[in-house]
Amino acid sequence: MIARNPRELKDSLNKDQRWLGIDMGTKTIGLALSDITLTIATPLDTLRRGKFTKDAESLQAIIVKERVGGLVFGLPLNMDGSEGPRCQSVRQFATNLDKRIDMAMTFWDERLSTVAVTRTLLDADASRKRRSEVVDKMAAAFILQGALDSLDSF
Repeated sequence: MIARNPRELKDSLNKDQRWLGIDMGTKTIGLALSDITLTIATPLDTLRRGKFTKDAESLQAIIVKERVGGLVFGLPLNMDGSEGPRCQSVRQFATNLDKRIDMAMTFWDERLSTVAVTRTLLDADASRKRRSEVVDKMAAAFILQGALDSLDSF
């Protein structure tokens, strides 16, 4: 089920479930996990992209292991708010995943998430190698935290 917003996603959760934030890249998938109170997002992992079936199986294993009840996909809107080919790719991945996994999911505007995370890592004097290792899962946490913070405004 594709939820219209984070509040609708929250209403579909069972007790003690959490959200998984997903930052879809062309080569990697950044993952972040919320706590069960839906307050704090924490970077979790970065998966190397492969064929859809392999990616879906990896996500399914994480969903079961971490008691995930909802997915938040970062939606890479253009700066003017329009949707380009990358948005279509994310939406198609979510639609395909929805056919395999019975789970509520929603989309969250991810504009500038990678830029913000990279700036933070540069300010922390992280090496180029370290930045490349963590930027995707930190971007997922940035996206997920935005969706969690929005719950107060609904």
